[in-house]
Amino acid sequence: MTTPEIIDQIHELILEECRISAASIAEQLGISRERVGSIIHEDLDMRKFSAKWVPKCLNANQKRQRCQSSEQLLEFFRRDPNYFLSRFVTMDKTWLHRYDPETKQQSMEWRHGGSFRPQKFRVQKSAGKVLASIFWDQDDIFFNDYIPKGQTTNAEYYSSLPVQLKDILKEKRCGKIINGVLFLHNAPAHRALANTHCMLDT
Repeated sequence: MTTPEIIDQIHELILEECRISAASIAEQLGISRERVGSIIHEDLDMRKFSAKWVPKCLNANQKRQRCQSSEQLLEFFRRDPNYFLSRFVTMDKTWLHRYDPETKQQSMEWRHGGSFRPQKFRVQKSAGKVLASIFWDQDDIFFNDYIPKGQTTNAEYYSSLPVQLKDILKEKRCGKIINGVLFLHNAPAHRALANTHCMLDT
């Protein structure tokens, strides 16, 4: 029989150790595992969730800097949305896989009754790939850079991108150079001192 006392005891055990198992609770209180599960789900209305992976654990100073930057960008946007967007440039990196997957519909063949089904080998994404750095603004993608095989996105590589970007902007987006570029980027290599100097010079 489920009593308020049993429910309170189970609740206390969960509050003391949020990762405790239902089997452990049942053993400590001398009741069945099924009864514990019923009380947790129905009487306490609780569910067990796994931890969610997040990109990075930021310290207080990093959080403050991001909030300030976001507030400043929002203020720029509120003043004149069109002007803000016209100056905005961002980038990201993505893996481009060197394979052309065939759909089931494309692989269908006419066969006589009783014939074996055609077979095809699954192509692995890791069979061949290249890392691309892609730059775009409100209008379109205007600059792609592909990292040579075996090279990583270190400070030396990334320092060369703003130089190339400046030349591309002069050629394709000269108005951004005149008004000033708002460049959003985010990656571990960007923290290097060489990249900071390069961005300031560019």
